[in-house]
Amino acid sequence: MIRHVVMWKVAGRSAAERDAARRRVQAAFEGLRGRIPGMSRVEVGADVSGVDYACDLVLVADFDSDEALRAYAEHPAHARVREELAGLRIARHQVDYVTP
Repeated sequence: MIRHVVMWKVAGRSAAERDAARRRVQAAFEGLRGRIPGMSRVEVGADVSGVDYACDLVLVADFDSDEALRAYAEHPAHARVREELAGLRIARHQVDYVTP
């Protein structure tokens, strides 16, 4: 199994704008649940620490195989989410690793 972890900082001039951006990103990625072949888990969490160096959101998704993860990257539903959220994310960090 491959675990796909992505963390984002979101754009916004105010706390309210950043909160709205977090909710949009979270809803969009949670909307992929059950729609991507080989994706066995998707979880999106918003940071509650409030520290200035924390990312705003984290996505944790499990895939049955490396091939399933590669297919997700090209999947039309995922492409729509990326397009819908263009401009909302100002930084992105990613780690993919094999789980037992």
